[in-house]
Amino acid sequence: MPNKYTILIVEDEKNICTFLSALLETNGYRAIVAHSCREGKMLYSSYTPDLVVLDLGLPDMDGAELLKSIRENELTPVLVLSARGEEGEKVRLLDMGANDYITKPFGPAELLARVRSALRAHRHAAEEGHFPGGVFCLDDLTIDYDARRVFIAEREVKFTQTEYNILALLSEHAGKMMTYSAIIKAIWHEPTGDTSIKKLQVNMANIRKKFGTPIGTKGYIVNELGVGYRMRSDME
Repeated sequence: MPNKYTILIVEDEKNICTFLSALLETNGYRAIVAHSCREGKMLYSSYTPDLVVLDLGLPDMDGAELLKSIRENELTPVLVLSARGEEGEKVRLLDMGANDYITKPFGPAELLARVRSALRAHRHAAEEGHFPGGVFCLDDLTIDYDARRVFIAEREVKFTQTEYNILALLSEHAGKMMTYSAIIKAIWHEPTGDTSIKKLQVNMANIRKKFGTPIGTKGYIVNELGVGYRMRSDME
């Protein structure tokens, strides 16, 4: 990697810090480490990293405070790394602006894939802006934004306007877990509730059917039950 991405690790467990630093450095990234939320804020200001790997259970304050601070002015990708696996906690952090939520324990290959996805999605957004023109490609899936057409292996697949809007939204944020709330707000501009979640799930079931992707398989879109959906990126 000729131009190294700088990744800030905010984690108080020394063994995990050592492991993460070695893993990232070995794979061509530049790793800097903070052991508290306060130190994380200082290093973030000093180094302006390309990505933050953030633990929640820090000794001085909840890591969510650092996420909140970053999101006040910046769109830097933040991957939350935590032992807290509760569905509600994941939704809360994703809605606060986290790009992804990785539950401990985790595998090195998974972490690196999530890092690549977050960096790729952020670079795409910075270069193209909101709902870009051009095309999105993932495996044999192609979305032509200008023509609002979708192809699989060069065969056009017809989607309703709502289904297409969902696909465009997920592909624009490829690699990022989008919560039910975020999708519903962007597509229907209405509060999240049982009815709106059911409406989203019905549309997603139709999309999967048209993709020919059986429920329970990964396909192009990953579903984390009770949390949201994530379009895979081309770097996974």
